[in-house]
Amino acid sequence: MSYDLTGKTALVTGASRGIGAAAALSLASAGAHVIAHYSSFSEGAIENLADIPEARKTFIQEDLSIPGSGRTLWQKSLAAVPKIDIFVNNAAVNIETPFEGTAEVWDKGWADTFAINVFEAANIMKEAVDHFRKIEGGVIISMSSWSGQRGSALPTLPAYAASKAAVKALTQTIAKNFAKEGILAYIISPGIVKTRMSDLAAVVRGGEEAMKSQLVMGELVKPEELGELIVFLSSGSCRHLTGSTIDVNGASYIR
Repeated sequence: MSYDLTGKTALVTGASRGIGAAAALSLASAGAHVIAHYSSFSEGAIENLADIPEARKTFIQEDLSIPGSGRTLWQKSLAAVPKIDIFVNNAAVNIETPFEGTAEVWDKGWADTFAINVFEAANIMKEAVDHFRKIEGGVIISMSSWSGQRGSALPTLPAYAASKAAVKALTQTIAKNFAKEGILAYIISPGIVKTRMSDLAAVVRGGEEAMKSQLVMGELVKPEELGELIVFLSSGSCRHLTGSTIDVNGASYIR
């Protein structure tokens, strides 16, 4: 089934690679105008949307590690388009914060992780809620992680897991309090997705084949599958899913 997002505008953070790139391309292919955010890798964002008409794509750079940059990104986006209908909260970092590391590594890792994954994501979501209330509706889709639901399988990534749990709780709070105003909010909780991040994770898991052998389906999640799911949620076709956390892990984690 295909969904038509013609006339809609979507802001996707971290749209240069991985899940963000897949989301941006899927939304644009469904007819939406996509604002593709990137931090430093502009080439990835531009190449990803190369086949999309110029009139339906906008590229905006913003370093989300800087306090207040989330608000700046939203303001830049609204300066480029009349309105935003969809926000895909995807940008994130996966910084190691090992229990056996030094206090300095621990403190910096937690601060840097939460700056991008939580604080600026929260700032953008607040701006989105304010905007959506004015235009009487909108969609927020937050990328969480199965580590945010069950804890990280790696003792080096507690800050990442905690940040993804925080994003889930924030998105659920939005869903619960603003549904009557037409604001729909969803959480996608993937397992191991075939991205640059999974390539790094494979190093500490004994390689990709060893990592895949621990999964029920024996394969990693394709980013394109998540892109298709994001289009479906953006369409508003199942409004009563708002507030839900959708697990995408090939039955490796069932709750």
